[in-house]
Amino acid sequence: MKKLFTTFSNIWKIQELKERILFTLMILVIYRFVCQVVLPGVDPAQLVNTQKTGILGLLDMFAGGAFSKVSILALGVMPYISASIVVQLLGIAVPSFQKMQKEGESGRKKLTQITRYLTVAITAVQAVGYVKTQVPPEAILIDHTMFYVLSGFVLTAGTLFVMWLGEKITDKGIGNGTSLIIMVGIIARLPLALKQEIESRFTGNEGGMIMLVLEIVALFAVVMFTILIVQGVRKVPVQYAKRIVGNRQVGGVRQYIPLKVNAAGVMPIIFAQALMFIPNALIGLFPKLTDSWLHQYTDITSATYSLTFAFLIIAFTFFYTAITVNPTQMSDDMKKNGGFIPGIKPGLATSSFIDDVISKITFPGSLFLAIIAILPSFAVKVGIQQEFAHFFGGTSLLILVGVVLDTLQQIESYLLMRHYDGLMKTGRVTGRTGIPAGGSNAVL
Repeated sequence: MKKLFTTFSNIWKIQELKERILFTLMILVIYRFVCQVVLPGVDPAQLVNTQKTGILGLLDMFAGGAFSKVSILALGVMPYISASIVVQLLGIAVPSFQKMQKEGESGRKKLTQITRYLTVAITAVQAVGYVKTQVPPEAILIDHTMFYVLSGFVLTAGTLFVMWLGEKITDKGIGNGTSLIIMVGIIARLPLALKQEIESRFTGNEGGMIMLVLEIVALFAVVMFTILIVQGVRKVPVQYAKRIVGNRQVGGVRQYIPLKVNAAGVMPIIFAQALMFIPNALIGLFPKLTDSWLHQYTDITSATYSLTFAFLIIAFTFFYTAITVNPTQMSDDMKKNGGFIPGIKPGLATSSFIDDVISKITFPGSLFLAIIAILPSFAVKVGIQQEFAHFFGGTSLLILVGVVLDTLQQIESYLLMRHYDGLMKTGRVTGRTGIPAGGSNAVL
């Protein structure tokens, strides 16, 4: 405990780090304050029973409750994330985008500008669907046509404002701004979710304190398991680890190739979740589809939803790993640096061997992600309130754990650069990226 207080004291002694933390907190407070501002022309008194469930509840959690409050920030930062994912995929498939990725800082600025324009387009489309499906007609105080037009502009401006706040945190604060905004929105829902769960346990014959304690223990276990998955396993299985080594030693220790069981991070769940939102969006735009087969994809507790979600996560894990981990490049780098794999010829044979290892260790990683993603469905089925069940896994828990680890990694770097003790006994906090703090511009 003494070491913990000493570490916090050291953090406060570093002027730059202190200013960045205070700036980050200020921006997050501004964001939470603006989330309470309701769209112009809406009567807040008519919104008391607009709490969302299912997929809409998940969206509301990411927006920190702004979605259900019909706030000017109701769409939050999700359109920006969608645009970032699209641009990232275009960088894989379109040569002109690949060229911009290789142009350094100038190329990055071009891609950032394209992402912003695409964010405006996506937000404008989502804004129309949102005001038509999520705002009760009786809550609209002005002419409906005027309200739809005005709300479209306001919601688009709100998303751009959140995007700007995130960029400011990334530039002048600590951690990734966009990720921190999402994390704060998720945490903001925790007190209400916990309150609902406590009330449900002490109402009637629902298990009382014993069940509540068991739930907290289970939640702690899931969080620890998620931390292991988010950090990823740094060494490959024993039968491969003995072979994947370099011919050089650093400090008398032979160096392993940094292969991870979870090389894709949280991105497969983000991709899969984006696809799972489509049925709900279609039903919102075309109410006649409410009784169609698409309806089963709007209930996160249905077996069809869980199986489809898990399959998409496994598929996207292999896809994202394939496009981000290049065995040929790793083989070439080993050859240039004088490294080799004992018993494997340099060049194509080494590339094929690494590719085979990656394929075999990616499968268990994808299964772990799929299990974490569908845990909230099982939590609901055993009687846990849906609002609180979201914290037992899924995208929300992975984002929480990942963002906290990445932010701690940046703070750790500041402490070590100033020759202070780090936050951990090992002196290292491993984030999702596994690279030095500040070296990644990933959204999540």
